[in-house]
Amino acid sequence: MKEKIKNEELNRELNIVFRFLIKKGVPYRDAEDVVQETAYKYLSFTDSIQSSKVRSWLIRVALNYYYDQCRKNKRYIFNYEEKMIEDKSMDLPELIILAQERTEEFYKLLSKMKPLFSELLLLKYESDLSYIEISKLLGISQSSVKMNLFRARKKYIKLYEEANYD
Repeated sequence: MKEKIKNEELNRELNIVFRFLIKKGVPYRDAEDVVQETAYKYLSFTDSIQSSKVRSWLIRVALNYYYDQCRKNKRYIFNYEEKMIEDKSMDLPELIILAQERTEEFYKLLSKMKPLFSELLLLKYESDLSYIEISKLLGISQSSVKMNLFRARKKYIKLYEEANYD
């Protein structure tokens, strides 16, 4: 019985990791592979993981594994797909197209940034996490999160201005 509950909790956490990877722009199939590898590593090292830090451990392992695979293959694939626009029937087609273009531009600029900066921006503004939650998730100090987030915003603004002046 305890094992069944533990498996359900693990599945719930892995679903969260999967959705985070998709939101971050990892292609669907790669995200599935990453989550599977993360689950395997979790089962291998389950005894050494603190129960209060399971989610952050899973996300960190998943991101590290994905970045390692990208480095090994010498490619970075960011498949930022448009989020489903709610109530498309209520929006005018022009508004839908404009929203898609803004989203594409946003993710295009994010892909030009350091992975840490884009990750911080997504965690803060897409996932609405607090500085404390981000610091726990990434395993870095809260002041480091604030400093790097400040730098990430400055870099994003600079890239945005450069893109609009060209």
